[in-house]
Amino acid sequence: MAQEVSEYLSQNPRAAAWVEALRCDGETDKHWRHRREFLLRNAGDLAPAGGAASDDTEGAADAEGGRRSRQLQQLISFSMAWANHVFLGCRYPQKVMDKILSMAEGIKVTDAPIHTTRDELVAKKG
Repeated sequence: MAQEVSEYLSQNPRAAAWVEALRCDGETDKHWRHRREFLLRNAGDLAPAGGAASDDTEGAADAEGGRRSRQLQQLISFSMAWANHVFLGCRYPQKVMDKILSMAEGIKVTDAPIHTTRDELVAKKG
């Protein structure tokens, strides 16, 4: 899939610039590669299509822009929660875990660390 993402981005410079702007300072290449795939898989119409930018009229564009901004912030939050879960072992409420895991379905992370939870450690002792 990484090859497909790279190929897609090379053919869609606006989408490449859009998603690259979402990268966090200090985010490792490994984390970014997988989080970028998560973002692109789930962006839908939030990511810009190829071609020239469209001219929006102000009235409807403001309301639509606010909705899109909220959707984008939610997508970024989900992508960060997913990356934190995969790479750092973070856990979130079950509803959030279900959502991010379903959004990440099909993303192959072969070099993720293996984490042991406190509950698993306690269960081994008992």
